[in-house]
Amino acid sequence: MINPFENISKKNVQKLLDSLYADVLTIEKNSPVPKTIIDSNSIGIIIEGYVQIIRNNYNGNIVIIEELMENNVFGSSLSFVHSNDYEIIAKEDTKIIVMDEYLLLNYSEPNKQYYNQFIKNMFQIMGELMKEKNERIQIITKKTIRDKLLEFFVVSRKKSGSVNIYLPYNYSAFADYLGVNRSALMRELKNLKDEGFIETKGNKIKLLF
Repeated sequence: MINPFENISKKNVQKLLDSLYADVLTIEKNSPVPKTIIDSNSIGIIIEGYVQIIRNNYNGNIVIIEELMENNVFGSSLSFVHSNDYEIIAKEDTKIIVMDEYLLLNYSEPNKQYYNQFIKNMFQIMGELMKEKNERIQIITKKTIRDKLLEFFVVSRKKSGSVNIYLPYNYSAFADYLGVNRSALMRELKNLKDEGFIETKGNKIKLLF
């Protein structure tokens, strides 16, 4: 993921942020991003840390909808967060630049080169985010836990070019990411290991197929 301010000088970054009345929001680990930010047509750019967009299902289960790292972008028009069922939670101490979407799209000096570069960067980031969303849909729409896992492995191998996959979270969070029961996930991982599809060591999974 590229930096939203790629190819823009620090001076012009500050000029852009000042003109957009952007704020820097600090969120402590395990704290939610305020709903007022999510519901106010704002755009958030993560400059430190990372967050998860989660959904609380009717049965009390948590599903990880999206994970956003440094340089990732989120907002009411970019993420599925229009319901009280959704939350954005900081998984470590996180800093977010918050700007108004309307002010960005109606910038007072649209011919400035740094503004045009910023918009270009944002379009590239959104394109990458859409690709990631499509990959996620590709995984979680599989019917069985085994098929979800195998699809996750195939997608991860294509992205990294390696048979070694390092989960960025623990197995409970991995189950939430796939939208499945943790115990059922662990059983299926054991089955895949016993059948020679994978080897596991901690959060490292080696693909053997």
